[in-house]
Amino acid sequence: MIQNDLDSLTVTDMDAGELFSGSASGRLIKGYAAPCSYTPRIDRDYLFHESMREIVVWLLSTPEERADPLYIFGPTGSGKTSLVRQLAARLNYPVFEVTAHGRLEFPDLAGHLSVQNASMAFQYGPLALAMQYGGIFLLNEMDLLDPATATGLNGVLDGGPLCIPENGGEIIHPHPMFRFVATANTNGASDDSGLYQGTLRQNIALMDRFWLCEVGYPDPTTEESLLERMAPDIPHELRKSMVSFANEIRRLFTGEGDTQKYGETIEVTFSTRTLIRWAMLTIRFQPLSRQGIQPIRYALDRALGYRASRETRAMLHELAQRMFPTSTT
Repeated sequence: MIQNDLDSLTVTDMDAGELFSGSASGRLIKGYAAPCSYTPRIDRDYLFHESMREIVVWLLSTPEERADPLYIFGPTGSGKTSLVRQLAARLNYPVFEVTAHGRLEFPDLAGHLSVQNASMAFQYGPLALAMQYGGIFLLNEMDLLDPATATGLNGVLDGGPLCIPENGGEIIHPHPMFRFVATANTNGASDDSGLYQGTLRQNIALMDRFWLCEVGYPDPTTEESLLERMAPDIPHELRKSMVSFANEIRRLFTGEGDTQKYGETIEVTFSTRTLIRWAMLTIRFQPLSRQGIQPIRYALDRALGYRASRETRAMLHELAQRMFPTSTT
């Protein structure tokens, strides 16, 4: 049934401006006429930030131009994966997604033999399906992948076919709509900050094949607009203060705080998803204000503080006390 769903995909042209900004631009971008079971759902509350422009330009490359594979890197929780999903959702693009780890092997991507109906049959992996049917292969946390395994992707990254020895030497030539996207916290040169344990330095020849795109946290205006949509019951000035608090924690996480010494960091950060969780929990815990408990600081522990060390959590409480001395929603 899934194969029939993928077989029915029909390529179509869409107006890029109308699709992403609501105003027709005359610049056409290729997508699919209808979604399939692998197409992400559109999040109507999602707000695109400035980094989308680079990825849209990358998507505008025609199949004849054969766009380079894309490597998106940036801090945790900055929205790298969700940005790709939401762009794909609006283009009805199927996304075949896998998260890398140190034990991931090439057959996990291409496919392997498995038992089906009491007999052995070959099961295609996400990379093979994306190449065969013209989808986006999304490899998350690529800098956790063993460089030797990653090097096995070089031929595919160059636009070559995928050979599957386990399936009788089958050759899968890339569909014209096939796209390869990798996301990571580092730029592939390993992590010298100590923030992302387990990341590995990738082969320079592998990284040379990618178009690199850096995605940071959304600007304050974007996050304030997002909170306005998600938590309109929180007063405007309080939402602004919450965004300011989140950005201060991010600076402390990256060692850029005003009072931090060189190399000094904290072990947690405020992703956009954590910011939204904090706002939603603040609203849920509002009844506690009648018991003398401040909802915004109570929710902070549940959204972030309990993940921190005792020292960092105390610092969060001290900062929250200064920024939210008596605030309630």
